[in-house]
Amino acid sequence: MVTKLTTMSAVSEKMTADSVALHRLDMAASSESEHVCIFGTGDLGRSLGLCLLQSGYSVVYGSRRPHSCGSLPVGAQVMTHAAAARSASLIFICVHREHYAFLETMDHQLDGKVLVDLSNNLKKGMYPEANAAYLQRLVPKAHVVKGLNTLSAWALQNGLLAGKQVYLCGDNVEAKRAVAEMATKLGVTVVDKGSLSVARELEDFPLRLFPEWRLPLCIAAGLSAFFYFYLLIRDVIYAYVENDKDISYRIMVSLANKVFPIVSLVMLSLCYLPGVIAAFLQLYRGTKYSRFPNWLDRWMLSRKQMGLVALGFAFLHAIYTFVIPIRYAVRHKLISQVVDEVRHNNKTTPFYFDNTEAWGTDSFYVLGILGFFLYVLLGLTSLPSVGGSLSWREFSFIQSKLGHLTLFICTAHGYIYGWNKFLRSSTYKWYTPPGYMLCLIVPSVVLVLKLLILIPCVDHTLTRIRQGWERKKPTDEIRVFSL
Repeated sequence: MVTKLTTMSAVSEKMTADSVALHRLDMAASSESEHVCIFGTGDLGRSLGLCLLQSGYSVVYGSRRPHSCGSLPVGAQVMTHAAAARSASLIFICVHREHYAFLETMDHQLDGKVLVDLSNNLKKGMYPEANAAYLQRLVPKAHVVKGLNTLSAWALQNGLLAGKQVYLCGDNVEAKRAVAEMATKLGVTVVDKGSLSVARELEDFPLRLFPEWRLPLCIAAGLSAFFYFYLLIRDVIYAYVENDKDISYRIMVSLANKVFPIVSLVMLSLCYLPGVIAAFLQLYRGTKYSRFPNWLDRWMLSRKQMGLVALGFAFLHAIYTFVIPIRYAVRHKLISQVVDEVRHNNKTTPFYFDNTEAWGTDSFYVLGILGFFLYVLLGLTSLPSVGGSLSWREFSFIQSKLGHLTLFICTAHGYIYGWNKFLRSSTYKWYTPPGYMLCLIVPSVVLVLKLLILIPCVDHTLTRIRQGWERKKPTDEIRVFSL
């Protein structure tokens, strides 16, 4: 017991008392467990060693300074690089590319060994060749496997590996199989990306910054900026120039609450517009085997992200709408209207009730609530955990049928908001239409085009094309007759 307490006291301060129970308690079993070697005693090497110890492996560290390499996980050994390499057939390279030079002098010790390269670069294109390819060139007799480079030291140390996906690539099948078995014991899902020639692609994965989100976010930012300044000119600046009235307080809430639903509806429309364009393109070409243009292909791949951005703006619109009744300006305007009504009317005369206005207001709110509900439903089915539990027909029904229904309801919500304002001359300040009229253009076009596709004769032809049927071109018929 005293010996165990002494060993625990030598552990680094970063290794808490809870981690003591994670290493093997049966020391006899350690001699029978598989040995693995780790070159590098930094944060990544120590965290990886701790996970391997927890998974039942015997870990040996290779270090330039075995006697002054700092604290390591309990149960691990530390040796020189050459001695550590001789003790295991699977070696993890947890050092930067700049320090690979020492491996070239160990060509004899690394003969036939499996080297797992976990290195990453600071930026893309930093070197003319991938780190793994460079490592293979330094040690040609070893079997280099690129992998596990998407796992951070923090995730390894805190055990956050469940459900994570890692990629492997290498030229030796047996080497990749050995690394895949080890990664599976760590609790991660392994995807084989092929030969070592794709190592650069794997090394670029950790350097990506929301690649699928760039286009949707740029479009959303552009739409937000455009409509915000457009409404700022129409509402605030117009009131100051024409009526000498300062309503700049509307910038914070009122203008923002006009921009959010506009951008949300346009982004939702842009989710379904590429599908309609693709359908008409297939009808025009008469085949499904012709590739779409690159811009359309990229657009279609961004539809999920566009929908989630649209949902985010819809959430902001709902939150801002709840805030409106408690604003000072709204309460002041309501009280002023009541006081003016009392002054100009008899106390016994009831206030005028507009039945048409009541119908319009209630319809406006109902469509908004239903549209937001379907919005959230579409967003939930976009989650991998939810979408993975649905069949393809169920997922397609929700994303396509309910998606277009959501677009229709939200568009109707915007039309009812305009109500009878479309024909009022006062609506067009400085001869410019209000923002909600502009945002109705794109969804209206999408719905009309979708309605054309749903015409039975058009839908039947499109279905046949998507099932593999091809329309013969006149040139093809002439070629057949000439033969």
